[in-house]
Amino acid sequence: MTGTTITVHGSFETFRPSERATVHVVVGFEGPKRESVVTETTRSTQALVGGIVDRHDPEHGPVTWWASDRIRVWSSRPFHDKGEQKPLVHHALTSTRAKFRDFEELARWVERAATYPGVRIDGIDWALTESTQQSLIADVRRRAVEDARAKAEEYAAALGLSEISCVALADPGMLGDQVHGGGGGPVAFARAASMKADPGGLELTPEDIAVSASVDARFVAS
Repeated sequence: MTGTTITVHGSFETFRPSERATVHVVVGFEGPKRESVVTETTRSTQALVGGIVDRHDPEHGPVTWWASDRIRVWSSRPFHDKGEQKPLVHHALTSTRAKFRDFEELARWVERAATYPGVRIDGIDWALTESTQQSLIADVRRRAVEDARAKAEEYAAALGLSEISCVALADPGMLGDQVHGGGGGPVAFARAASMKADPGGLELTPEDIAVSASVDARFVAS
């Protein structure tokens, strides 16, 4: 092979506002009587799910999808601080997830759901729609390749060379010579949000979702 080999790492990152939010809710009770624990957990779960069903519309929302796991029941016998076992304690738990497209409605629902007995809000996952995600993945990959080529052209120009040709392109670390030492995959997503309560009600502030891509590339310059 003639010419000068130039190996580079290309990357690109873009941001988009969150389009969907999946809230995770747990309903659970514990107590000395198994039947009472199961009854209370079932009752609160039904009330919680009822509020989701009323808002469910796959096309228009505010809830576009939801799922609720079957009730889990188990027992434990805790130990006293002196090492003696206490009476048997029964536990019951359900887990429910709901995807919202309307974040204001999500805030109102979370604020109300949190008042139900035994309910715990376990977290909120922020995401893009599938169509937006696929479009962004294609774009950031293309821009990462463009970044790699621009770097190679700059290096070639610094050497007084004017023609470059790509001879290898790969996801990070796949060129076989440890070109890129960083971790992570070729496409990455990052998301964050803040949640606070004020006198006017719960306020959810989702931050933009970062979508990034990176590649390793090898060029020959002459």
